[in-house]
Amino acid sequence: MSLHSACWRNATIYTPEGIVNQGTLIVDEDGKITAIGGPELTVEPDLQTFDACGLLLIPGLIDVHIHGGNGYGVMAGEYEQLDGISRFHAAHGTTSFLATTTTAPLDQIKRALQQAAITIQRGVSGAELLGIHLEGPYINEKRRGAQSKSDIRLSTTKELKELFEASDRQIKLITLAPEVNGGMEAVRQLVDWGVTVSAGHSDATYEEVREAVRCGLRHTTHHFNGMSPLHHREPGLAGAGLLLPELTTELICDGIHVHPAVVKLLFELKGPMNVCMITDAVECAGLPDGDYDDVTMKDGHIYLKDGSSLAGSSLTMIQALRNAIRFTGYPLEKVLPSFTQVPSRQIGVDGRKGSLQPGKDADLLLLDRDLNVCATVVGGKTVYRRPAND
Repeated sequence: MSLHSACWRNATIYTPEGIVNQGTLIVDEDGKITAIGGPELTVEPDLQTFDACGLLLIPGLIDVHIHGGNGYGVMAGEYEQLDGISRFHAAHGTTSFLATTTTAPLDQIKRALQQAAITIQRGVSGAELLGIHLEGPYINEKRRGAQSKSDIRLSTTKELKELFEASDRQIKLITLAPEVNGGMEAVRQLVDWGVTVSAGHSDATYEEVREAVRCGLRHTTHHFNGMSPLHHREPGLAGAGLLLPELTTELICDGIHVHPAVVKLLFELKGPMNVCMITDAVECAGLPDGDYDDVTMKDGHIYLKDGSSLAGSSLTMIQALRNAIRFTGYPLEKVLPSFTQVPSRQIGVDGRKGSLQPGKDADLLLLDRDLNVCATVVGGKTVYRRPAND
């Protein structure tokens, strides 16, 4: 079923202005929202109309940090892999995402960037691929976590330009350690190119983070993980993210990477408009427990086989949404911006994504009252529908 030139009635619609009960949402043939209103909203008689039966209608969730899922991975550098990622995550509430790389040999990174750029132009069958998140290789070895030690590099303007061009200028977000040699210059250069720069896998001091912010740093990667911790004598990157208003903090809300009480602390200190929810999902997300390449997954926890570090997550965005509500005690409407408006703002697509408003893309989810995904709609087209027997 397609929502092109169609209408939903009798939905509980979540908009920036408030919740519309028994609401109506109209989508045009270009997959754009044209009107939202109550049951009194006039609908053209020849418009295809669907009864939402009281389901929740919310903006689609945007994930700016995905490495893979359901056996598919970004670093494979293949269209089928990226399309598989888009389908898997669409079934779990994601309507758009950034393909996220890892620290690897430079040629492999370039191949992944080139394929992602081609895939953006070609399009995928699930969640929309909006661009690329380059995570590494310009990180601090001390805070590398599961990133490859042997492939960590120092940045140069020449090399950054090569990667930017390899991506067809589709890099929207980059994770680096600003304190390493060349880091501050890299921040300035990337900001000039319109890339959002994030501090991650970094051992920066509080003062080094402040300097990076002056250079244009605006984001932190999977906050509290892979960074210098908060200490009462040295706040580190973790403390800087909490205190500096210029920084938006990513968060993996699985209860594994960050304790539920600290999830609540982050929301209380930063506010939902400065928390960017992510999955950091890797290839084995969605698969059974077991050994996969260099990692082991047990009960949804993913570690390097030597047990030295967490290695991404098996989280989905819809589970992260349920967790965030449970961990914080906030209602859906209060945490929702961290999954929608904030990520869209951080990568510069908030003019067309991130909220249900006339003129924006019809990226939306139909959820039941337990926040299970009943349908996922991307650009007015239904890309996932829950099987009838589920």
